[in-house]
Amino acid sequence: MNDKILVVEDEPDILALVSYHLEQSGFAVVPAEDEEQALSAIEQNPVCLVVLDLMLPGIGGLEVCRLLKQNPRTKDIPVLMLTARAGEIDRIVGLELGADDYLVKPFSPRELVLRIRAILRRVQGSDDAEDAQIVAGPLAIDPVGCQVQLDSDPIELTATEFKLLTTLAQRRGRVQSREELLKVVWGYEYVGYSRTVDTHIRRLREKLGTAAEMVETVRGMGYRFRREGR
Repeated sequence: MNDKILVVEDEPDILALVSYHLEQSGFAVVPAEDEEQALSAIEQNPVCLVVLDLMLPGIGGLEVCRLLKQNPRTKDIPVLMLTARAGEIDRIVGLELGADDYLVKPFSPRELVLRIRAILRRVQGSDDAEDAQIVAGPLAIDPVGCQVQLDSDPIELTATEFKLLTTLAQRRGRVQSREELLKVVWGYEYVGYSRTVDTHIRRLREKLGTAAEMVETVRGMGYRFRREGR
């Protein structure tokens, strides 16, 4: 398994801190201090994940995220964003660009490692027995092949979006709270990140097109994958 992680951070102390804890956890680190180093490094080093500071000099972390997600060779590499801003606008924009998760500075190195492991579990898939193909209306979901089709046409989803859709579809007709989705899909307990779920649901619905109505909002409770025939 590829265990290299690209860490893009312009503050040397934070770069050293993150690199140390990742290496202690068994990962190899590819460091980069700006967007040019980051884009060059990822072309030369196959990595399993990118830790990306948003407050980079030059074009900034959001633009780096956009470039990574637009490039066919890097679009499937998960991105965990780091931001020093307490406001949620950067986090929302980053998630809408395709980032998989975020942490606000100052952060716990232990939490960072836990978040990274949770993302990689989503990308690599689980060992659960729930691997049967799911057919719901115009949607066909293949949990093993990590593929989704709408009327036989493939839909491009990120690893997180796919895990979210699969979780809802496998629990068809049952309301899933934001807290439960955070635990199952993102791999951590609810600590104030409910907007993460809402943002990913919105992006998922946009990609589902005419099947977007299959993912229902249950006001005050969470989300539910609609039973057929309703």
